[in-house]
Amino acid sequence: MLYNKVMYVSDLILDFLEYLEVEKGRSSKTAENYALYLNRFVEFAGDELKPGQITYELVRKYRLWLNRYKNFNDEELSRRTQAYHLIALRGFLKYLSRRDIESLDPSRIDMPKLARKQVTFLTNGEVAQIITAINKSSQASLRDKALIELLFSSGLRVSELVNLNRDHINLERREFVVRGKGNKDRPVFISATAAEVLKAYLDNRTDELPALFINDSKNVPVEAKKTDGNYRRLTARSIQRIIQKYAKLAGITKHVSPHTMRHSFATDLLMNGADIRSVQGMLGHSDISTTQIYTHVTDAHLREVHAKFHSDG
Repeated sequence: MLYNKVMYVSDLILDFLEYLEVEKGRSSKTAENYALYLNRFVEFAGDELKPGQITYELVRKYRLWLNRYKNFNDEELSRRTQAYHLIALRGFLKYLSRRDIESLDPSRIDMPKLARKQVTFLTNGEVAQIITAINKSSQASLRDKALIELLFSSGLRVSELVNLNRDHINLERREFVVRGKGNKDRPVFISATAAEVLKAYLDNRTDELPALFINDSKNVPVEAKKTDGNYRRLTARSIQRIIQKYAKLAGITKHVSPHTMRHSFATDLLMNGADIRSVQGMLGHSDISTTQIYTHVTDAHLREVHAKFHSDG
């Protein structure tokens, strides 16, 4: 095919990254990561590599190269990071196949077996300890209590929480729709307690800013206030600091992050009898295998259920 002879992999990678964002609806951050991983493949194989020159043997040598690769700080790539490189390459090969560009069959790339991630989660009691540590009635305290209650009640990603506006949430129905990864919408439900503390926080607000959660900084240029309605929107980093602050005050020794609250949400559902498919939907996971990281967390709970309800015969 003449087209294959004149096109280089480095050129097609740019097309693939545009395809990811425009047609697949992936975020710019995902495209950025794929660019890093695929450009590293070009670094290994050479700028003039053509699609038809990607062979099983070339990929085998690339895997060995990745295993020995060291960055500017003389650090090696973790097994998981190496796997991300291969996932990006396999995705690129699938794209070439869709365009009928001859190259290596993506199914020829075997993924390395990785140890399952350890999931850190909080018990209901530990979440209550954190909330109790917020014992003031200031605007900032009302906000902090509301955001922690909302995270635990909904299982939102911190990026989703950051982007919420006041008018997104229906406090009477206690539900709303959020746009998650891949620009996919999903319903989110919150508890009566979360709705109550959110209402208290919003009722105490005197501004008219659209953002659901804002910082309490007053040192903002007047021009910024005039031109940017998001100038006081809380950032993901700010939310991380807020959660860590109260976890420390509550005496929680685990590493606690916004994602820990999401893990806690999922674990709580499973330990109270929710099926994994329903939890998958509530977390917005496109693949059930992502949700299955939580199943081993509930193993101890299942053992207790077995001991309690199963007859010795």
